[in-house]
Amino acid sequence: MNEITTTDNLEVINGIRLMITDKHKKVSKIKTPKPYIKKKMGMEYVEYDYMRSVADKEFPGWSWLVVKAEMAGSEAYLVHGRLKFYDEGIWREGDVTAAHRIQKKRGTNEFVDIGNDVKAANTDAIKKAFNMFMNIADDVYKNQIEETTLSGEQKSEILKVAKKISTEKFDQITTLIQEGDIYGGNFNSSLAKLERVANAKD
Repeated sequence: MNEITTTDNLEVINGIRLMITDKHKKVSKIKTPKPYIKKKMGMEYVEYDYMRSVADKEFPGWSWLVVKAEMAGSEAYLVHGRLKFYDEGIWREGDVTAAHRIQKKRGTNEFVDIGNDVKAANTDAIKKAFNMFMNIADDVYKNQIEETTLSGEQKSEILKVAKKISTEKFDQITTLIQEGDIYGGNFNSSLAKLERVANAKD
């Protein structure tokens, strides 16, 4: 029977880490359908049913536990919840809190529907967890991270333009790419700047 070496373990761990990273990048890039995007007080939000359907598809077997729920004074209801989900072979969990303002009848301290406020606080917490830990609806909640690594095609394209200018410029751009100074986030502006220089040279 072969023993599992430390190197083997590291390779397995690194493989799982890469799978998790790829999975979350994929989910983060899913474009939320417009019918599920709503607005309230000028802020966009995503309907729970859609986020739950993505969670069911991408992270089947997830569960939600209300750790603690309580009144925050007489104005809001607070929920502390825990999302547990299976992520590329590993069970993971994360905690969030969310509060929902309690609706009262105008001019009184009488609650309109406390049950609905409790439900809303719990839903807000689940949705927050879906986005925070599963990257669902990142496009709406502005959590998408620009791809930093240049593709082989991008590198070839910008180096081709740099070479037109001069050998020195080619070497300079090569160094900037290697050191990460030219990356996905500024590729278009860097390329446009080089193209202007190249065109002026012609």
